[in-house]
Amino acid sequence: MRIGAVVVVIWLVIGAIAAGQRGYFNSSDTNCAKAGNTIVTVIAGPLNYVGVNPKIECTTPTPSK
Repeated sequence: MRIGAVVVVIWLVIGAIAAGQRGYFNSSDTNCAKAGNTIVTVIAGPLNYVGVNPKIECTTPTPSK
């Protein structure tokens, strides 16, 4: 169990490094797509370095009149 937790933490740290290299943490301008891309990149972890480039597209619904 302990080894699995260490692997998960290392996986997420590598994903955070990849997100940082892509500039996802640099601007204060946030929206649904940017937050989604950042989260998915962190979760993808080391897969980012073998060509996985996850992207999220989302739209927020407009309020009714």
